[in-house]
Amino acid sequence: MFGSNKSNRDGHLVVDALIGAQVVIRGDVEFSGGLYVEGTILGKVIAQDGATNATLTLAEQGSIEGEIRAHVVVLSGRLDGDVHASERVELTPSARVTGNVHYQVVEMNAGAQLTGRLIHGAAQMALPPPAEEPAVTKDGKDGNARRKLADAMA
Repeated sequence: MFGSNKSNRDGHLVVDALIGAQVVIRGDVEFSGGLYVEGTILGKVIAQDGATNATLTLAEQGSIEGEIRAHVVVLSGRLDGDVHASERVELTPSARVTGNVHYQVVEMNAGAQLTGRLIHGAAQMALPPPAEEPAVTKDGKDGNARRKLADAMA
């Protein structure tokens, strides 16, 4: 019924909560442990703070319209929204994602469809802070030129 998920303990899919195929939830869902979604969620799906084992599995027939935040996210169904996974994201061949995928580790199988961007978690931290110098100084010169030169030399 649940298939297998190699991302969880001892290679077995751990399910603490199941949202069945006939269930539609309108509103945000907060969870810990393993959440398996066969139905539809119209809202955010967020792992509780401190839930280090939070794993969301979206079944092939399941759909979510909203943001996902969890440690491990396995997508086989349809998602309209961004994913934020602090550990790992897996997109199976039947995954249909419209939104950005923020990840530490990503596994994208042939056949998965992503309309959005893959954004590595470390990439956001590596961006420099916004420049405080004006783009054009009073004398008409590029105020960011010194910063650009310093960045290029670093």
